[in-house]
Order: sequence, then C-alpha cells, then structure tokens
Amino acid sequence: MGDTTDNGITIDDFLKVDIRVGTIVEAEEFPQARKPAYRLRIDFGEAIGIKKTSAQITDHYDIKTLIGKQVLAVVNFPPRQIGPVRSEVLTLGISDENGSVVLVVTDHNVANGGRLH
Repeated sequence: MGDTTDNGITIDDFLKVDIRVGTIVEAEEFPQARKPAYRLRIDFGEAIGIKKTSAQITDHYDIKTLIGKQVLAVVNFPPRQIGPVRSEVLTLGISDENGSVVLVVTDHNVANGGRLH
C-alpha cells in the first residue's frame, strides 16, 4: 500500500491531507482581494469549529446562495494571510472551461467535520 504510483504519491501521502466537510455559515464581499472573491466562515463541527477563508467563486455563486452550502476544504494547511483575511482552510474547487471556480460540494447533507476518505 505504501508503494508510489507513477505520479510519485503514496496513499500515506494522500492521507496526510485532512479534507473535511463544512457548512458555509457566513459569506461577504471581499473588496480588498486582487481578484473578485468572498470572505467565508465555514462550520466544521464541534471538534474543528468555525474557520475563516476567502474564495474566488464570485462568477458562479451569489452570497445568498452560499449560506448553508456544504463544501470540502483542507483543514490542516498552515494559516495564510490573504490581504486582511487570515485564511485558515483551503476551500476546494475545480475550474470550469472559462477558468471560473466551481466548488466541490456534497450531494447529500452530512455531519460537519466528516473526513474525506
């Protein structure tokens, strides 16, 4: 199981990345960002808590539609300063054909803090 693949990563390497589900509880404009973005607060449940981040997702999402949406994020990267926002998690997304980010979301509600495996 610990053998590397052709891409040079092992399952153990992958398991070091802690990807959890959380619910967006707050979203607001982030006018100080270099590229259009929102500031988000995401609830990852009791063990992890509510974390702050920013995301360049303004092309596909309106602030009102983000509240209550469950998303996946990496929760074990070190915090990163993005302008005035200290980003505590990396919200995951995939670029569409125009380079706009589409969030990685659950298709059923699950408990906040659940780990991807």
